[in-house]
Amino acid sequence: MSRAGTVDRPAGLAPPTGAVRLLAGLGERGEATALADHVARWGLVPDPGRRGRGGFLDELHRSGLRGHGGAWFPAAVKWEAVAARRLGRPVVVANGSEGEPASGKDRLLLRRAPHLVVDGLMVAAETLGASRAVLYVPASEARHLSEVLRERRRAGIDPLDVEIAVAPERFIAGEESAVVAHLDGGEGALPAFTAVTPVYRKGVDGRPTLVQNVETLAHAALIARFGAAWFRSVGTEESPGTALLTVTIGASGPRVIEVPFGATLRSVWSALGESPAEAPAILLGGYGGTWMAGARVLDVPLAEEHLRPLGATFGAGVVLAPPPTMCPLAEVAAIAAYLAREGAGQCGPCAYGLPALADAAASLAFGTRGGAGGPAGGGLQARIFQLCESVEGRGACHHPDGAARMVRSALLAFGDHVDHHLHIGPCPSAAARGGRSVPRPSPVRVQGAAPRPQAPRGARLSGARR
Repeated sequence: MSRAGTVDRPAGLAPPTGAVRLLAGLGERGEATALADHVARWGLVPDPGRRGRGGFLDELHRSGLRGHGGAWFPAAVKWEAVAARRLGRPVVVANGSEGEPASGKDRLLLRRAPHLVVDGLMVAAETLGASRAVLYVPASEARHLSEVLRERRRAGIDPLDVEIAVAPERFIAGEESAVVAHLDGGEGALPAFTAVTPVYRKGVDGRPTLVQNVETLAHAALIARFGAAWFRSVGTEESPGTALLTVTIGASGPRVIEVPFGATLRSVWSALGESPAEAPAILLGGYGGTWMAGARVLDVPLAEEHLRPLGATFGAGVVLAPPPTMCPLAEVAAIAAYLAREGAGQCGPCAYGLPALADAAASLAFGTRGGAGGPAGGGLQARIFQLCESVEGRGACHHPDGAARMVRSALLAFGDHVDHHLHIGPCPSAAARGGRSVPRPSPVRVQGAAPRPQAPRGARLSGARR
């Protein structure tokens, strides 16, 4: 436990207005926000227990916050499941592993707004009565976050010491049962079979465990300060608040932008100074997401209630738009090969189905007339659909489902490309490049972060807890 005491809270703090929240007040040079600047900007988190009968869980319910790690599950429902514990005090885990290669938002928060993430972790710990709190992060962030935690310990602002666990660098390492397996000493961070007791009942050390994405916790930290009504003041009725998007357009590097739910990709392109005409193909939701023709999705509101009827999902907030000169089927083949390599290999769909699917996608993208290495003409397309069906919903975890969704959606979205490849041959761009995966991004904040505020008079750290 941290030593007792107080930190003076600056008076007159106003909540951020508009759509820039998590990114408000970040330094302009890419540096992490120091604790003193963080407190000057946001103040301290109020005690979650001082909120009436239901405490912070009621406020979380009213906010409508959902998980920003990809599953889109209501945060309050997840927290309540852990709160209904029967097997000891809970463990809370801030999941910043971010194994998705096309995402960079979580690393951005951990690098530049780490105190907001730890604040959210502490809100969860106090709300649920946890006795252990963990930051589960990539090796690249561990040293930096160790300094962050030391700074907080010196100030004495946290009720619980936070430990750091280094996540393996693999796609499936962030799946919550894989997180638990790794924290319990398992090798490789492999997901558990779906029939196993869920982690909210029996997770780390056999105790009820909350595994929550770091962006979700950062939002929770602001809800604890400013309330559910403020959180819902932007976004849509069913998808309130804002989200961080990692956007890669053409040959430009990945960029992170904060948008309100309900914004359109056309408005995102405009904010980034890009032309929507340069986005004929868009992958929405990351490597396990959905390919769509740009003309179909650019003006659709970015909210689950609008995306799911189209067969798409917001996922972890990843948007990938290859250059117009790049064959989308070549990109599909490269991603399918990556996902096949990254499978857990614990069951047939990962061990055999995904490699077969990747081989078929490569035959379609790079093969000779009729699709070398597989059935000719429409037979290859039928085989790809059959392989998607054979792995979907049959894995120990959901990794094969995402791969199948990504490949199937491409065949449906880019029928003209498919016909060309099947009956004429690969596009010149596909034949020339031989496939590649999108590199891991170095995220850059591109819009809306307010200038760093001047600390109000009297704002100081006194070296003790509130």
